[in-house]
Amino acid sequence: METYGRILLIAMPIFLGLVLLEKLYGWAVKKHPFRTMDVLSSLSSGYTNIIKDVLGISVSILTYGYMVEHWALYKVESTIWVYIIAFIALDFSGYWVHRLSHQINFFWNKHAIHHSSEEFDLACALRQSISSFVNLFTIFLLPAALLGVEPKVIAIVAPLHLFAQFWYHTIYIGKMGILEHIIVTPSHHRVHHAMNPIYLDKNHGQIFIIWDKLFGTFQEELPDVPPVYGITRPVQTWNPIKINFQHLWLLIKDAYRTNNWKDKVRIWFMPTGWRPADVIERYPVYKIDDPYHFQKYAPEASVALRTWTWIQFLFTFALINYFFINIAKIGTPNIFVYGGFLFLCVFAYTELMDKNPYAWAWEALKNAIGLFLIYQNGWFGMSETMPWGTVVLASYFVLSSIVVALFARSLTFYSSQRLSNV
Repeated sequence: METYGRILLIAMPIFLGLVLLEKLYGWAVKKHPFRTMDVLSSLSSGYTNIIKDVLGISVSILTYGYMVEHWALYKVESTIWVYIIAFIALDFSGYWVHRLSHQINFFWNKHAIHHSSEEFDLACALRQSISSFVNLFTIFLLPAALLGVEPKVIAIVAPLHLFAQFWYHTIYIGKMGILEHIIVTPSHHRVHHAMNPIYLDKNHGQIFIIWDKLFGTFQEELPDVPPVYGITRPVQTWNPIKINFQHLWLLIKDAYRTNNWKDKVRIWFMPTGWRPADVIERYPVYKIDDPYHFQKYAPEASVALRTWTWIQFLFTFALINYFFINIAKIGTPNIFVYGGFLFLCVFAYTELMDKNPYAWAWEALKNAIGLFLIYQNGWFGMSETMPWGTVVLASYFVLSSIVVALFARSLTFYSSQRLSNV
């Protein structure tokens, strides 16, 4: 937990810098629009994912350590080869987990967040799940377990394997010659993120494209079929916490509403997107039928709102850095209190991004809790080392409540004006 937090202290500013460099390149050189809210939604999703991972809020039904201890047939010596085997095993496992997440209704919920952006850029790589609390797929690491690869090796290689999937989320790198036959390239992954019918559910590989070619899920990017990004049931929100549970909530409602008891059970295991016939008729859900003609989600946002959202985002970034630096000192159970507060920060400012007139209530709740935590424990020990820090925090919480209330007032006025003109 603490070690992973230290790794993220280095990785976070690097990823943030690369995301902004790519967007600035696209804006300045390629004359592409800089969709601020989409970028901030993606980056905020990254916040929620790393906080969940650092807190370790998930369990495995079958642990890798158990498999090694009880099922290993051979012991690979601790050389460079054990790390190569671990990397290949992780990639093989990742392919199947990824593929099943696209093919089964229940498992799609944990992956929908990654495809929810209607842009394809480095920022969308950070849209990772927080909705998976039970890991059912450790079994796919069986090849490594049979070879006796130690759990500590997997623990070292896994973050490297994950970070290595960041770079190919871009439209600015074309096809890469011979590498197209070996590794996953931006061209391959553009296909994977597209909702064109010919591209759907293709190219599930994470590092090696070989798995897709072996198991029949490969699709080349076609020059006459430009990829259109997003999902056919668009999320229509910037709030990453809502996005993480949207599909699950739909499954729960459909299972409750259908009159067919068989459908109440099988809905969870049917192909992704399947709904009971009686529910489709009574409760239709908007779906994009023509990927070439649809309106991207983009509520109008003033310069003031975009600027304030950046301020909220960067202040949350500072709070996360303090959390990771002091995680050992904060200790249990306070790390979960702090983590929960960070989730509330993201929820509150992304509600304002969605122009929800009730965003002020979430902001007020967040700031009231923040002020209480300063009063109760000096913001998790900050008052002992940086007394001025708690003054800055308290001032921010008060100011933030006022600013968001003003935004919410203008949103309410705007909504009432629209209704009066209908």
